[in-house]
Amino acid sequence: MNALTRWDPFKEMRDLQDRLSSWFSISPFRRVDGKEETMTIAEWSPLVDISEDDKEYCIRAELPGVKKEEVKVTVENGVLSICGERKYEKEEKNRKYHRIERAYGHFVRRLSIPDDADASKVSAEFKDGVLNVRLAKDEQAKPKAIEVKVG
Repeated sequence: MNALTRWDPFKEMRDLQDRLSSWFSISPFRRVDGKEETMTIAEWSPLVDISEDDKEYCIRAELPGVKKEEVKVTVENGVLSICGERKYEKEEKNRKYHRIERAYGHFVRRLSIPDDADASKVSAEFKDGVLNVRLAKDEQAKPKAIEVKVG
């Protein structure tokens, strides 16, 4: 006798996500069969916004709960690295935890810097849990208008 199984149109996508997640050591966070959430240990890296104007590039990284002393910014071989650690808060013995979703531990965020950036002119400022890194543009790399004479 044949058994009927309910078709799930998203099963193949979830299977693909699981395979990709295992390759990159990332734990997916989703509901299993619509019942309850799986518990995962979050790996984290700070979210960044990257913008530019005619003078510089600006990288803003969200680092809530991280102390200024715990953050290190370096530029080496064309790569800007932001690394640090968000330490786990002291666990209270009389407190019962139902869910811990915030990620803790060491993080590293690496960004390739553009060719027109001057790696020797980097500044960083940390305020209210946001790290602002400014990377000046190289004067020699700016485009120059050249007048063409007709002879």
